[in-house]
Amino acid sequence: MKQTHSFLTFLSHINSNKVNLYKSIYLFLILGCVTLHQVSAQQKLSKKERKQAIEETKATRLFIEGQKFLMLEDYDKSYFYFQKAREIAPDEPAISFKIAEIFLKANKVDDALEYGLMAVEADPENKYYNLMMAEVYSKKNQPIKAAEILESLMENSDENQNYILELASLYLGANEYDKALDALDRAEEYYGVVEQLVVQKQRIYLRKNNLPKAIEEGEKLINAHPGNSQYVLGLVEILFNNGRTKEAIAAIEKSLEAYPNQPDLQMGAYALYKDLGEFEIAEALILDAFANPDLDGMVKAQAFSDILQEIKTEKREKLLDKLEAFMLENNPNDSNVLTVVGDRRLFNENKEEALSYYKKSASINPDNPQVLQGIITLMFETGGDFAEIEKYTIIAVDEFPERAEFWYFDGTVKTALKKWEEAKESLKKSQEVNKGKNKQLDLLVYGQLGDVYHSLDQKEEAYESYEKVLKERPNDEHVLNNYAYFLSLAKKDLDKARSMSEKLVKIFPDNPTYLDTHAWVLFQLEDYQNAKTYMEKALKFEDSPSGIMLEHYGDILYHLGNKSEALSFWKKAEGGEETTDLLIKKIKDQKYYE
Repeated sequence: MKQTHSFLTFLSHINSNKVNLYKSIYLFLILGCVTLHQVSAQQKLSKKERKQAIEETKATRLFIEGQKFLMLEDYDKSYFYFQKAREIAPDEPAISFKIAEIFLKANKVDDALEYGLMAVEADPENKYYNLMMAEVYSKKNQPIKAAEILESLMENSDENQNYILELASLYLGANEYDKALDALDRAEEYYGVVEQLVVQKQRIYLRKNNLPKAIEEGEKLINAHPGNSQYVLGLVEILFNNGRTKEAIAAIEKSLEAYPNQPDLQMGAYALYKDLGEFEIAEALILDAFANPDLDGMVKAQAFSDILQEIKTEKREKLLDKLEAFMLENNPNDSNVLTVVGDRRLFNENKEEALSYYKKSASINPDNPQVLQGIITLMFETGGDFAEIEKYTIIAVDEFPERAEFWYFDGTVKTALKKWEEAKESLKKSQEVNKGKNKQLDLLVYGQLGDVYHSLDQKEEAYESYEKVLKERPNDEHVLNNYAYFLSLAKKDLDKARSMSEKLVKIFPDNPTYLDTHAWVLFQLEDYQNAKTYMEKALKFEDSPSGIMLEHYGDILYHLGNKSEALSFWKKAEGGEETTDLLIKKIKDQKYYE
């Protein structure tokens, strides 16, 4: 074999074997000692020889600097030093190799090819130079050339047989299936019967429509690793996908006979018998599998969820009852199990129990966006405590900051808690993350932002947000009601406010909130008699009138001349929700104040 070129080549091999920076510095110090010795020896050399020795020493030092910066991943400086070294020693293959390596890291494949060829031409038997050229050709989408290099390396040395998998991959990339199979057979001789090799061969045989050979490979893997259920299931999948369901069942039953405690195989047999319409056998298999604590909770949860999607029948419910009991007995702390049990409660409209299971699931594993969303929406629906809801919205935005809906939920609950600035920040974040992809979500955010802006006394921004919603959804209840009410409070655009509130009470004639808003708009328009009519309807349909509704009714009565009755309603309003700061003064002076 040809000798490598000088100390530079030796250093390139060191780098190829991933020596750390400290070793390179150590070698640099050693080199320094050698160089001092050389200087003393140079006194005996001719002037020309001394000059050549000095240049070689300089090139070596430049090479070491380039190597150092290459290991530090400072490729610009590394390239600079290698090029300087190359100016002194243009024929040194190690320098060309290192420059090619830099270009390869920068994905400049053509430049890497140019310098790589120089290195190989100067030292054609160097393994590392050839391996890099194989990588270059692979990146240039020339897998056959890359494969030829690996074949040559493997032919020259038994130590290079570990490149057989890369060789097979190259042949696959070139659609050379027969050569790939040959390489994989050789790999099997080297590594033994292992899953990755068998699976790859099966894929090739299936592409070549050679089902018998694919089956044969699967059986070989099973025989080499008896009792491994995953290998059996791999063969079962191939058989089932090619219409050989009975053979697939036979393969499972054969394995179960030898190794009975394989619940995942029972689940496989369950699916196959169900596909054949053998429901009683299928049911017995799934019950046995669920009763086994060794079956993973996620597998049980997925099967349970699949059955839950089927048409609801008495038989299905009885089966789910049994399966659920097994899951909660054997997998009580599995978040997937708790989630699907919660799903079943939700399907049956039992929201409180569904919420309870979802909370248990999230306490074990908060990294499930569907569960968090279920908890938050159910808590909103069931009138949950806003401070508790906020705990879950904070978890949601921390775990999944890329999900715009969670920022919207967080902004909404912070609005309910009157954390206006934080609410605005979260709602704005929802828009930023959403980037207009979900238009309906953006409209919900604008509607909520309108409320927040108004609470921050940024009225024009509030009205602008409401207008954006009404432009797309002119019948949006939330916006029509709040926009109309806020305009009435500001005594601004009252005709517009009346138009909006009137639209709402026509659509929802029994809604006390909308009736109250319309009554107050009419009050501000000094239409006191109609205001009284609508407020009486609002009080009629509201089981527990808020303080502000009672105060409003007192204000209306006062303007209609019923001062004693007005005082009575003001007193009823005292201590209620959202009353005005002037209520106590109204009661004390028995007089209306604006």
